[in-house]
Amino acid sequence: MTSVTICMPEDVVEDLKKVAPLLGFSGYQPLIRAYIGQGLRVDLERFESEIVTALVASLKRRGISDAVINEALNEVIHTKSC
Repeated sequence: MTSVTICMPEDVVEDLKKVAPLLGFSGYQPLIRAYIGQGLRVDLERFESEIVTALVASLKRRGISDAVINEALNEVIHTKSC
């Protein structure tokens, strides 16, 4: 873990303190970590998806068939889930 110091409006911190126990968190700091983690995962997934889409388009421009691209994507998907 690494410590990070950020300035936040007091009303936001107070709201976090109210919401944290309602969501089952022991305090507002774990809730902040959860919010950051969730947002980060969404952004990473979006960017990875955009990269895959751009790669597929590039491969198609280079004459790689849809069948080969789909086969490769299926191979990667099945390898990740195992």
